[in-house]
Amino acid sequence: MRNQRFMTMTKLPFVLALTLALTGPLAAQPRQPPPQESGQSVDDLHDALRLRPDQERAWQMFDEGSRPDPQEEARQRNAFERMGSLRAPQRFDLSIQMMRSELEATERRANALKTFYATLSPEQQAIFDRETLPPRQ
Repeated sequence: MRNQRFMTMTKLPFVLALTLALTGPLAAQPRQPPPQESGQSVDDLHDALRLRPDQERAWQMFDEGSRPDPQEEARQRNAFERMGSLRAPQRFDLSIQMMRSELEATERRANALKTFYATLSPEQQAIFDRETLPPRQ
């Protein structure tokens, strides 16, 4: 049992390093770009949907809610720059904090999308689904 515990403890630094190596790039994954960053303009999507006047306010709220927060993006860049000066436990804590922040931003964008999507007719929903499909890689 003692020998098994020793073997586990000797593997711990390797496991931590491997975990950080794998989670670091995950934290750095770019968010799904909004239509204007993926080659399609927001105006093109707006035109394709042929929104009714009563849907315009919902569109504006969706558009505003989908935009990235420049302050949050600056915090993320700052965090990545600091990674090299932090010790392993601090890097993990910072990575977790960054992932939580990205999750919150994704949830805000999802809520904006769901609220807008609910105002669309079934035909408009089909257009939205088709036009916002992520590009194949």
